Amino acid sequence: MSLNNQVIDRPISLDLPSVEANLTYLIPTAEKPVNYTYEPPAGIPRTNATYQTHKLPIYNARSISENISLDKEGFAFTGHITNVRNFYDEDEVRRVYYPEAEQLLKEVTGGTKVVIFDHTLRNAGQSKPGENNIKEPAKRVHNDFTAKSGYTRARLELAARGIDDIDTLLKQRFAIINVWRAIAQPIQESPLAVCDAQSIATTDLVAGDLVYRDRVGETYGVTYNSQHKWFYFPQMHRDEALFIKCFDSAEDGHARFAAHTAFEDPTSPANAPPRESIELRTFVFYPA
Repeated sequence: MSLNNQVIDRPISLDLPSVEANLTYLIPTAEKPVNYTYEPPAGIPRTNATYQTHKLPIYNARSISENISLDKEGFAFTGHITNVRNFYDEDEVRRVYYPEAEQLLKEVTGGTKVVIFDHTLRNAGQSKPGENNIKEPAKRVHNDFTAKSGYTRARLELAARGIDDIDTLLKQRFAIINVWRAIAQPIQESPLAVCDAQSIATTDLVAGDLVYRDRVGETYGVTYNSQHKWFYFPQMHRDEALFIKCFDSAEDGHARFAAHTAFEDPTSPANAPPRESIELRTFVFYPA
């Protein structure tokens, strides 16, 4: 067995340093989960979903980062120096960071075309819902897209950009990959945990509606499974990037969905500053 195949096996992961933390999972119910991204009309709950926490080990993957891949575990990690000075400057992010990330993704994935279609800043200290676009860390186990919404969002975003021959593009293999990065001090509060896609059963993924003012998206909530294997990269700083596979059109054994969540690190100092991070959401098209 190659080293790469052994890396995430339980005996090896048990040898890695770890922390124990509560992760918030969806409780399965008969109705489809619905979450509103805004305050819904009177009488309608913000969500009909219910959740429960499970205390689980989250392994420090820094020592095995070179053996982890997007196509096998569904996430990857690399050092990458950015020239962005201020990630809160929307123009600079689009002008400097988008091209940097596009080139980086081509190098990491072997993709031939990359389309970056949105980004999210997270900072609990600056988040003001309805006033700015800065969000708090998301502390529920989830995956941003489903087997269905990966295609619908791709069609929507490509059409909005006037890209020709969308049908042909969507017949070749493509993936939706998040590029996640710290943008200020090294992250101590609410770091991100990623679940090895190989440890997730299809039945753990529950499609739910994500309701926006102008459309309805679909994401996966995740139900608890004792086989899930969780990893993180502690103290991430601004010259490192984490890649998370949120969708892959290939159904031939490549990792398709790597669930993820922010979590409360019990080793984080009580006075740690709020986590400041950015995530890009991108389409990566592979060679035909």
